[in-house]
Amino acid sequence: MPKNSKVTQREHSSEHVTESVADLLAHEEPVDYKRSVLNVTAESWDKQKDAEDEAEAENRPAWNSKLQYILAQIGYSVGLGNVWRFPYLCQKNGGGAYLVPYLVLLVIIGLPLFFLELAVGQRIRRGSIGVWNYICPRLGGIGYASCLVCFFVGLYYNVIIGWSIFYFFKSFQYPLPWSECPIVKNGTLAVVETECERSSATTYFWYRETLDISNSISESGGLNWKMTLCLLVAWSLVGLAMIKGIQSSGKVMYFSSLFPYVVLVCFLVRGLLLRGAVDGIMHMFTPKLDKMLDPQVWREAATQVFFALGLGFGGVIAFSSYNKQDNNCHFDATLVSFINFFTSVLATLVVFAVLGFKANIMNEKCVVENAEKILGYLNTNVLSHDLIPPHVNFSHLTAKDYNEMYRVIMTVKEGHFKELGLDACLLEDELNKSVQGTGLAFIAFTEAMTHFPASPFWSVMFFLMLINLGLGSMIGTMSGITTPIIDTFKVRKEVFTVGCCIFAFLVGLIFVQRSGNYFVTMFDDYSATLPLTVVVILENIAVAWIYGTKKFMQELTEMLGFRPYQFYYYTWKYVSPICMAVLMTASIIQLGVSPPGYSAWIREEAAEKFLFYPTWAMAILISLIILASLPLPLVFILRQFHLVSDGSNALSVTYKKGRMMKDISNLEDNDETRFILSKVPSETPSPMPTHRSYLGPGSNSPMEMSNAPNGRYGSGYLLASTPESEL
Repeated sequence: MPKNSKVTQREHSSEHVTESVADLLAHEEPVDYKRSVLNVTAESWDKQKDAEDEAEAENRPAWNSKLQYILAQIGYSVGLGNVWRFPYLCQKNGGGAYLVPYLVLLVIIGLPLFFLELAVGQRIRRGSIGVWNYICPRLGGIGYASCLVCFFVGLYYNVIIGWSIFYFFKSFQYPLPWSECPIVKNGTLAVVETECERSSATTYFWYRETLDISNSISESGGLNWKMTLCLLVAWSLVGLAMIKGIQSSGKVMYFSSLFPYVVLVCFLVRGLLLRGAVDGIMHMFTPKLDKMLDPQVWREAATQVFFALGLGFGGVIAFSSYNKQDNNCHFDATLVSFINFFTSVLATLVVFAVLGFKANIMNEKCVVENAEKILGYLNTNVLSHDLIPPHVNFSHLTAKDYNEMYRVIMTVKEGHFKELGLDACLLEDELNKSVQGTGLAFIAFTEAMTHFPASPFWSVMFFLMLINLGLGSMIGTMSGITTPIIDTFKVRKEVFTVGCCIFAFLVGLIFVQRSGNYFVTMFDDYSATLPLTVVVILENIAVAWIYGTKKFMQELTEMLGFRPYQFYYYTWKYVSPICMAVLMTASIIQLGVSPPGYSAWIREEAAEKFLFYPTWAMAILISLIILASLPLPLVFILRQFHLVSDGSNALSVTYKKGRMMKDISNLEDNDETRFILSKVPSETPSPMPTHRSYLGPGSNSPMEMSNAPNGRYGSGYLLASTPESEL
């Protein structure tokens, strides 16, 4: 110890001691605990390993710019769900009124939890496995569960990108191949394909030309070679984008994140110029206020908020772990959350402008077909000419004239009206036909685009947008796997990324069978919803109740340079856990109430039919939920009963001058006495205790720092007895 230090001077002085522990230690040289008597881990000092750990902390990859990082987070959170899930929920759950519960839940659930994930990733600078091992080793299973869910989601999500790739290449022809039903030869006769005639050209192209779908999940039908090639291309794109980590994926994000906005704006401008676009938008945003009292609306809004921001997957944590420590992640959380919301609203405007145009086209077609029926009844004297209003002109029949004629005939022929087989042809009925998911993107929207001038151009733009939306989300999803695994197990980035993509492609072949679409539905419905809800609840509890909200807020203050609003304190500690618990309960009830099943396309009927999953499929479904959730109890039990190391003894901490002093300077008054030898101030010994050496893992250490975080990447003394005792 330096001769002129305060401690040395104090030994030879009779003056009353008033210096705080922080003052005393601030004048001492930083201690390397591995080479001192404070080596509470009983770990031999490996100079080379220590240098490697320090170099790794210094050389962790970083984003080239703040813009690149923001675009990566936007590209990850803004995905296919914004285009085909949000508009459907908005239409189904009260139009404009649905925006109220969505915004409320975005503020009290989405934003706080998104901020929490950004903060822990940026603070600890590791993937999900490292983050949750650091915060609470017993809940370290959170990171592994996130990786499994990312894997399950990535398997089927990339299949959707494969479908988009198929449609993209098919769009380079005029007319578009799904604009008309194919003609087949039956001997000397040329007839329209029966399945197509009984459904529609776009529906036939989707189910028969694209998927070549079987009648049920039990009928495999073998591999669809076209979809297999498209899936290979999709995984190749993901692998190339991910192979160099954020150095490669960050550059991809400039295009994949911005291009969808260019396309959406172009579609919005084009859509607003279409006849009937305003009808679709007005129908969309006309509020049905009674829907706001429906608990189901709030449940679906909460689920959409939850998945729209990518909470629990680990991608958010992975991306933020490459940030600098002083980055303003609160601003990032707010910005990305509301960009996500406005993107959903923009996509909804586009979708319903186009669907409004399509509804007008279909309504006109309905009027023409039913007018021909009426003319036939007039010519055969089934109907009297007196029933037709004098101003009606069948050669230029408007929807208004038809509706007037329809009401007259229905009133006069009340007893036999059903036998006539006439349709009302109401525009409202067409607009109320709700479609979502693949039905919206690959059937309804593609049908509308066939009526656009220069339809191949718009089709190419639309499916290129879907590819980029999917690719941005896939990069984030795969980062939720690669970043924590590479951080934890130190595998080579390139080798692991390529191996992961090849393995995922081989497992994903189950989705490119003729029955593959049914497996996509199964994974989409059951592989992520419940496990991710549990993961996010445990994340919230780990930070707010185990690590400590006050402690976390203090660390955020140090990291950000300002104290976050008290709003976050109460949402993290009370509001968000309660809301997520209610959501989990509602999801479990929904799973119990709704029989597990899927919509199958029956070729002979040319129609969809709801079927229940067979026993073996139910076994797969249940296994998905159990497997994704299994790491949570497994890791807890193994570490609770010390069957495996919690990782703390193997975790190294590099003390750096300034960083350690910063941690010490933030000790509260009561903590200073606890820092010396004991937790209770009254038990504090004399200012200069006699030398005590560490006695081993099973003994009680005289050194304890209550504010020091445990784990691999913290900056404080590890507790000698139970490493997680403060947790």
